[in-house]
Amino acid sequence: MRRALRHRPRLQPPAQTPPAPTSPLPWYAAPRAPPSHSPSTTEADPLIVAASEVALTLPVHPAPLPATAPAPLLRLLPAFTSAHFLSILRSNPLSLPPLPLLSLFRLLLLASPPGLFRHTPSSFLSMSHLLLLHRLPDLARPLLRLLVSRLGRSSPPRLLPLLVPAASPGDPAPLVSELAAAYADEGLLADACSLVLLALRGGTRLPPPVCFGLMSRLPTTPEAYAFYLQLLDAGMTPEVRQFNVLMRDFVRLGDLASARKVFDEMRTRGVQPTVVSFNTLISGMCRARDLDGVDGLYKGMAQMGITPDAYTYSALIKGLSSSGRMEDATMMFGEMRERGVKPNAIVFTTLIDAHCKDGNVKAGMDLYQDMRARGVMPDLVAYNALVNGLCRARNFEAAECIVEEMRGTGLKPDKMTYTTLIDGSCKDGKLDTAMDIKQKMAEEEVALDEVTYTALISGLSKAGRPVDAERVLVEMMEAGLEPDNTTYTMVIDAFCRKGDVKTGFKLLKEMQNKGRKPGVVTYNVIMSGLCKLGQLKNADMLLNAMLNIGVSPDDITYNILLDGQCKHGKVTDSEELKSATGMVPDFGVYTSLISELVKKKPAKSYHDR
Repeated sequence: MRRALRHRPRLQPPAQTPPAPTSPLPWYAAPRAPPSHSPSTTEADPLIVAASEVALTLPVHPAPLPATAPAPLLRLLPAFTSAHFLSILRSNPLSLPPLPLLSLFRLLLLASPPGLFRHTPSSFLSMSHLLLLHRLPDLARPLLRLLVSRLGRSSPPRLLPLLVPAASPGDPAPLVSELAAAYADEGLLADACSLVLLALRGGTRLPPPVCFGLMSRLPTTPEAYAFYLQLLDAGMTPEVRQFNVLMRDFVRLGDLASARKVFDEMRTRGVQPTVVSFNTLISGMCRARDLDGVDGLYKGMAQMGITPDAYTYSALIKGLSSSGRMEDATMMFGEMRERGVKPNAIVFTTLIDAHCKDGNVKAGMDLYQDMRARGVMPDLVAYNALVNGLCRARNFEAAECIVEEMRGTGLKPDKMTYTTLIDGSCKDGKLDTAMDIKQKMAEEEVALDEVTYTALISGLSKAGRPVDAERVLVEMMEAGLEPDNTTYTMVIDAFCRKGDVKTGFKLLKEMQNKGRKPGVVTYNVIMSGLCKLGQLKNADMLLNAMLNIGVSPDDITYNILLDGQCKHGKVTDSEELKSATGMVPDFGVYTSLISELVKKKPAKSYHDR
């Protein structure tokens, strides 16, 4: 023993070796901390070191954790507290990456025997901060949502004092942002807003998208605006873009008064409005036809040195033309060109449509030629406006030429184009042309809609072609479209005017079988058909049926019946009956009047002939 000790080599002091060059940090590593005089691993708390060693043995995300805590961890738990876990996160004696630490956190959360260990809000926040620091937000979010769901409503004032130390010495803004999102995701939107406001008042600088994201989740625009004002009062820098968004949302709601308040608030807070700010308000006021307010805003733009753009003029021209002020709209168009602002397709289309609706198709065609000469390609809306104007002017040949020019540019006529042509052809009595257009729609696979079918049915019915009208009606239903009462009534009227009241009754029954409730107009056309045929008894039965099902006859109903009595009834004085036209208010008066004037014959009804 002594001999062994005698020959034991003497230990030399360690040589002073230069520091090793630093290697790049792995993807999961936090930024390097400055050198410190913290105790070495051997000097750290043995409990913390032992728990860190357990963490090294655990499977990491996305591998599943064991169902129960391993034996080494169970031996530590009686003395292990959340304060020890926080010490692991802060000192990290074994320099563990974040995933083993997350595994230890989750195992302590899920597999600890009851009563041995419990995480605190601080450990949730610290673990989440570490994950965010290492760019693992998808792993931090479930922890924050679990924390929020456990704490519930009105918890931000208790959490914020714990949040800042958890993020120390780093920036707490990322943790605040994710925690606010967790509150919102759990349906605690008011608490999310409260947390953000408390953090701003405490000096934390939050990224604007975080605050704007919360605003967008608020259910109403007034609530979003109220929250934005609170954000500004809490220290957030005002932004013109967000004011513009709020104005846009109020304008879409039709709340122009609130939109104007936002505009005024923006200026009160020293934010310079942009052309977008003015355009948003101008377009809303133009739609509301508040042209006096528009004039004031337009002058305000000039006073602030803001140049109107194409969108400004488009809104102004549309507002003026829709209010019937075509002369002012044309002057605004001229001013636009004088200022060197090039009219776009929207401006041209707005004016073309307005002129055509105003009956000035020539002005619309002149604009169309000017548009093409300037290299501005008309779109489908512009072509449809011209087609509509020309059809209303009964210039169908020119309308067809416009359609051909449209095809030449590569645009295909759509449902509106064809419907306009069909409606115009029907009104001009060119029903065969209308049917040809319908066939062309089928060939080009352009589906007919309710408007197209109704235009065809109306034209055929008025032209005295009830069979064709009914055929189109059936085709409409086969296409999955349900005709309304007016469409049915047009076909019934066409049959009754031809003397085919039986088919009219058949269509009436069809309406009722489909659950529809025919109105007095439908019954009146059948009543008229019966009276023209002299079937006064059937007309009387139809009148009683109307009353039984709750359809109140109107003055037209009684006028039809009186006219039938004058022409086909047995009355002593038809001139006296004619003088009563328009004077019968209800069924009782009608019955009394007829009873007095009908020729009385024993054992026979006054309807018998």
